[in-house]
Amino acid sequence: MVSDPSGAGKSSALNTTIRVIFFILALVSGAVMAYGGVKLIALGGSWYYLLAGVAYIILAILFLRKNARAATLSTAVFVLTVIWSLYEVKALIYWDLLPRLVVPALLFLLSLLIPATQKNAAPACRRWAGLGAGGVFVALIATLIAAFFPHGEIHNAPAATSTDLNVPSEEASNAEQDWRFISRSASGTRYVPLNQITPENVNQLKVAWTYHTGRRLTGPAIGVDENTPIQIGAVLYTCTPENKIAAVNADTGKAIWEFDPHARTLEHVTCRSVGYYDYDQDDSLSAEQKAAYTAATCRQRIIVTTVDARLLALDAHSGQLCENFGQNGIVNLQNGIGDTANSRRYHPSSVPVIMGHLTVFGTWIRDVTLDEPSGVLRAYDVRDGSLAWAWDVGAIEGLNHTPGQYTLSTPNVWAIPTFDKQLNQVYVATGNGPPDYWGGDRNAAKEKYGSSVIAIDASTGKTNWVYQTVHHDIWDYDLPSQPVMYPMKNEQGEVVPALIQTSKMGEIFVLDRRTGKPVSKVEERPVPTSPAGKDERLSPTQPFSVDMPTIGLEKLNEQKMWGMTTFDQLYCRILFKSALYSGIYQPNSEQTYLEYPATMGGMNWGGVTINEKTGMLFVNDIRLGMLMALKTKEQAKGQEASLNEVPQWAGTIRPQIAGPYVGVRMDNFASFLQVPCQHPPFGTMTAINLNTKQIAWQVPAGTVEDTGPLGVKTHLPIPVGMPTLGGPTATQSGLLFFAGTQDNYLRAIDQNTGKTVWKARLPQGATATPLIYRSPATGKEYVVISAGGAAHSPDVGDSLIAYALP
Repeated sequence: MVSDPSGAGKSSALNTTIRVIFFILALVSGAVMAYGGVKLIALGGSWYYLLAGVAYIILAILFLRKNARAATLSTAVFVLTVIWSLYEVKALIYWDLLPRLVVPALLFLLSLLIPATQKNAAPACRRWAGLGAGGVFVALIATLIAAFFPHGEIHNAPAATSTDLNVPSEEASNAEQDWRFISRSASGTRYVPLNQITPENVNQLKVAWTYHTGRRLTGPAIGVDENTPIQIGAVLYTCTPENKIAAVNADTGKAIWEFDPHARTLEHVTCRSVGYYDYDQDDSLSAEQKAAYTAATCRQRIIVTTVDARLLALDAHSGQLCENFGQNGIVNLQNGIGDTANSRRYHPSSVPVIMGHLTVFGTWIRDVTLDEPSGVLRAYDVRDGSLAWAWDVGAIEGLNHTPGQYTLSTPNVWAIPTFDKQLNQVYVATGNGPPDYWGGDRNAAKEKYGSSVIAIDASTGKTNWVYQTVHHDIWDYDLPSQPVMYPMKNEQGEVVPALIQTSKMGEIFVLDRRTGKPVSKVEERPVPTSPAGKDERLSPTQPFSVDMPTIGLEKLNEQKMWGMTTFDQLYCRILFKSALYSGIYQPNSEQTYLEYPATMGGMNWGGVTINEKTGMLFVNDIRLGMLMALKTKEQAKGQEASLNEVPQWAGTIRPQIAGPYVGVRMDNFASFLQVPCQHPPFGTMTAINLNTKQIAWQVPAGTVEDTGPLGVKTHLPIPVGMPTLGGPTATQSGLLFFAGTQDNYLRAIDQNTGKTVWKARLPQGATATPLIYRSPATGKEYVVISAGGAAHSPDVGDSLIAYALP
């Protein structure tokens, strides 16, 4: 190649245009990379960005001056970038290589087009530059196409085809059984022993009917639709976030009756399901007790908790309040709880679980101050609304409390309880005692019962055993999901009645339901304890479930930082290196620290499903981090920390009014494009063989079709794997139905392979879990999803949609 200082043989207009474009892009890119590179080096990070930034600035000048060595230097810069990228990633991992190579490849392409379009360049030089540019262009097109295929899948041993536990499944014995609990059965497995819809015919599913719930779609605090209806015979019972209840014909979707309690609150507005009670099927009552009930109504009743802290009983056939329950069908749940700010600080968040003639349900508490309402767990008689027992851990531990009032600010139960009829126990998963992120003055009740799985006598409320999954929890790692009953082998090879509990840490704990002792090995391992907040006292060890797989629980480092481009990846590297981080259980601090997994999980409230016939467990997860920092009153000046929990965590101070602090600053661990900083996937679906305790497969969950950078929809079905809420449902026929992704689809997944074999576009996304039943009237099998909007999406709706085969 020959430089042309005299200006003879001027380049074409195209060559000039490309040269100017390259100059601008290379100069800007180089300046940004050099500036960020200096900051990253100061934090102890990679030197690549500074060196590459300087190189691009030099390249910009050389190409502007038409220097003969510019193309050679550009080639060297790109080759060295490829070598550096492969060295950092240490494998051909698509999503990890993408931000490292695409911007350099585009700049390299432009740099090759300059000599390729330069008229006075040597023919050989133009030819080779043209071939090189063509090759880079083809590689970029191939890279774009590859984005539409899943990456990072795990496929190990084939999924189990039958369980070797030889324990008969109660569910499998009666395929016509109702979907009576939120997870179908009291066990919580969400297993459907039906096989009308199969992997072979699922692609024929069509919309059978749509029911519009009439939920409020505009205004403040409209809530999140997390509703899974229950099915009793040929009727579904459904609820909206503000507890509007409806009975719907299971074959037509037509409303039989509707009841609106006009429930309102300002925070955490949701209804996950309702409870169902039938006098005639209650074997906890004698024949005489059943016969003693002679009223014409409410022999079968729907039990409802509301977001304004009421307990209701409705006649299952008419939707009218049961006048013989509480006061005209209503029990006020705020009595003795403390200051609820008209239910804003306290209300039920789980589902009324029916235990014979009693019901128990968990409650949400705003975890802000030391005088939050009580986390007491209460059971009520579904016949008359009378209080059966109260599980108040403050009273159990002998703490002082106001007469006539339950102990304030105790660990609560916001997840769904599980009733074990055989052992007459209810299993609850607790939160940590308020406030969430500082625990320097926590009392004995909070330390013992926080973030624990607990077995309680279902008749008396007496504590039978306690197993803690996080000691002195200052990460908001409260247990979010329903404990699930399923028999498993212990370390001695004996089949025992087990309880499976997922966690926000990505850990899966398996306990013996009789004793609370681990069935699957758990080790107490040392964790960091400093630097920590003032007057904090952290546990030196935490329990790790070492025999069961952990999902998404990897220790991050600078090389695992991600971005859609070189620039936001550099930004995320700087964020990471600027924060305190030593892995999971990073201590809280006044300095910015990274919590990963963060408060969303890991696993969240959707829980798991288990194919009881094969022993395969399926679970979806979330992989997000938060940047946090404790704030004193002085440090929080300019942003008031009130008693109200902030509506959006990111970029705010969440009140934590305790000890020396008034709050905790919380920011998404994300780039300036609001894309998570750690590498994809950001959410997966995983199959675990409970016989071997090994992952069978893991696939990214969902695409960016209905979301994207800065919240702008891409409309591109790129399967990055997005954060998920809601849960999956497994069928005997080998299908897994799931809709809790960030795109607007209901999917059917092959249980053996993890491959999506069918999907249906929804009018809005879904945060709920699918319901599957067979109508006793027509024999037709239905898949129903409440499509009220994906989690944190601005698109909301009120559709309850049923799918069936033609």
